[in-house]
Amino acid sequence: MSDMVYYVLCGFLVLGVLCGIALMSKVKYSVKGNLLSSICVTLAILVTLYKYNLLSDFALWICIIAGLVVGLWGAYKVKMINMPQTVAILNGFGGAASAIVASISLLESQTIGVFSYITGGLALSVGVVTLIGSLVAAGKLQGLLPQKPVVWKKHSFILSMSLLITVISVLAIAFTGADRTILFGMVFFCLVTSGFFGVAFTVRVGGADMPITISLLNSLSGVAGAVAGMVISDPLLIAVGGVVGASGLLLTQVMCKAMNRPLSDILLGKSTVNSQNISHGYSGNAVKNESVQKPQESIKPEKGIHKTDPAMILSTAKKVIIVPGYGMALAQAQEQVKQLTDKLEDKGAEVLFAVHPVAGRMPGHMNVLLCEVDIPYDRLCEMDDINPQIAECDVVLVIGANDVVNPAANTAVGTPIYGMPVLEVDKARHIIICNYDLKPGYAGVENPLYYRKEGVTLLLGDAKDTIKKLISQV
Repeated sequence: MSDMVYYVLCGFLVLGVLCGIALMSKVKYSVKGNLLSSICVTLAILVTLYKYNLLSDFALWICIIAGLVVGLWGAYKVKMINMPQTVAILNGFGGAASAIVASISLLESQTIGVFSYITGGLALSVGVVTLIGSLVAAGKLQGLLPQKPVVWKKHSFILSMSLLITVISVLAIAFTGADRTILFGMVFFCLVTSGFFGVAFTVRVGGADMPITISLLNSLSGVAGAVAGMVISDPLLIAVGGVVGASGLLLTQVMCKAMNRPLSDILLGKSTVNSQNISHGYSGNAVKNESVQKPQESIKPEKGIHKTDPAMILSTAKKVIIVPGYGMALAQAQEQVKQLTDKLEDKGAEVLFAVHPVAGRMPGHMNVLLCEVDIPYDRLCEMDDINPQIAECDVVLVIGANDVVNPAANTAVGTPIYGMPVLEVDKARHIIICNYDLKPGYAGVENPLYYRKEGVTLLLGDAKDTIKKLISQV
């Protein structure tokens, strides 16, 4: 295959990936967009194998088939509740692949120039940061590591110094490449410093910032791939890696805007949840204007806090807005939510879903769960579209959501969610909250809705059981 033909094919395949990503930005066409991008990436692999005469490499095909089998098995076995940590691990695999390509190119090639040494060191560094950071993020999401931020003494200084040393190690690779022994040592040193930076960077991120961290790591995996493409002079890898990096960064910016927080604050661990907030909840300005009392001892999940019959409210409602959250994912209650939706629609109610951009533990977490049970795409409404409708609806049903509906975001200065745009459920005529308990959400901030005396019904307990009871009573 000539270089010109290869470049033309690369252009078409990259365009196909871009079109797929564009389709994935629309819920209705996301499945088709994902399929299109997958087909283009598969064709890119085959074109690359053909270009470099690797189609007859039997050992390589064994590795490809093994990877395919493991990928299909993982896709089948992984539960939707574990999807955020799965995405984090896949980001890490992308970084690991780039780091391996870079290290082999640096250590085995005898003829590369200064530019290749610099890009090789950079690909190695970014790849390792992505790998280690993604593993730490996955460990936090899985509960293997503390989910709250872990802040060391002089953490910012340590983080800055480790970043500086990592940059120096990348530059050192470029200027010591002629000596193979020193080069090997510098590559190893760069690997260690980059790995330490990945730990230092990710370990102090927690709470509501985790979805943004996963999105950023996704972007870094694309950047690592693009730089690795520069090392081996492959335009297809450069272009696809650049597309992944750019799309991940755009998603990160969208989520930062949704939380009304600059990315720098998240990366530096500012205004994030601390151990006291996680353990005891925030009791300062979050409920400053509310009368905070402990719920009555007579509360039972099936009766509600205010002795208002939630089943009767739902049965007579003409417009219902459902707000899904991570608690719904934990309880795996999406099937019951679908059944309740069908029952309400049979009674003539209009049912819409209010999906906050950072609900769950990764971007689009709630969308995936709801689409899994065939909730129509046009019922999933973004925050900006649904907020004006909340005051007009008869009832808002909150299922396992806390931070994204917490009105304390407007008043609790100094807390992790202050200034974050939230779903304005407090404006609804009536609110039914199906949460496991009254503890603060992932950000650790008390929710004043739990203590409001009028217009709120609390149904405490496992969301799946709670929704089942509502279905039987509606």
